[in-house]
Amino acid sequence: MLAVLWLSAALSAIAFSLATTVRGEADRAATAGDGVRSHFLATGAIQRALLHMEWGRYLQPDGQTQYYVWGTPRLSFEFPTGHADVLITPEAAKMNVNAAPPEELFRLLALLGAEPERAREITLAIVDWRTPSPGGLPTGFDQYYLSLRPSFPARHASFEEIEELLLIKGMTPELFYGSVERDREGRLVPRAGLQDCVTTYGAGGPFDVNTVEPAVLGAIGVAPEVADLIVAQRNRMPFLKREQVTELLQGAPALNRLSVGGNAIYTLRATARLRLSNGALSDERRSVAAMVKFLGKGFDESYHILRWYDNVWVR
Repeated sequence: MLAVLWLSAALSAIAFSLATTVRGEADRAATAGDGVRSHFLATGAIQRALLHMEWGRYLQPDGQTQYYVWGTPRLSFEFPTGHADVLITPEAAKMNVNAAPPEELFRLLALLGAEPERAREITLAIVDWRTPSPGGLPTGFDQYYLSLRPSFPARHASFEEIEELLLIKGMTPELFYGSVERDREGRLVPRAGLQDCVTTYGAGGPFDVNTVEPAVLGAIGVAPEVADLIVAQRNRMPFLKREQVTELLQGAPALNRLSVGGNAIYTLRATARLRLSNGALSDERRSVAAMVKFLGKGFDESYHILRWYDNVWVR
């Protein structure tokens, strides 16, 4: 009798362990499936946003468009299977890392949270990387890079990809990619990184007022209270005309360095959420992004995708 009881207990433990394992694997598979579905939903949102931006160029007789008003920083789409938000950021909202003055780079790094000494070191390293070496001889930064394992020399030419900044002396992943911090209410909010503020494509200004990061505003000389005013206004309603910016700021410093919209290159970032059986949206989010160059007349295609980011940080 005792042996039967022990055998029953052992079988019960095995059955419980197996049921727990099966349930865990089923939940993991469901989560992975939701992630894949969210990924394709976000990809479809970018494709639809590109169509809306293309069709937005063609105005109706009354001068309006039902698809996209150029300068608008966000599009939202409802799909039968979920919801997606697409953030549209022109590269003109970012500082050109190949042309930005050192003092502006230093202020930008400081506003992103770098200590003064680190900000100074990174600024000098950026200038050294993009500048030909005197007489072709190794610089102090070259000697540092060559002492690493694996070693490499500085390019001493323009940055071709923004990720090259990760090789710069003093750079950290947190400073480059950004992080999260708590606001006054104790909520976790994303903090921009250097990749959100600089580009290799921008012309150096003017900067798109609807999407430029507050750190970039501070770096180009916009006072903190003016930057707060710009952010508050564009959160309520995006600027659609340059006159709206002029009327709001009324001669504030660096006003001539702000504009509405960008040039030809934009980054589209889509974040998708699936719709549950009860109609609510899932907590599962997935983001993808694409850097797109819109082409002018005379091309077979209206736009060209320069880079595709298959899995980006959800913000």
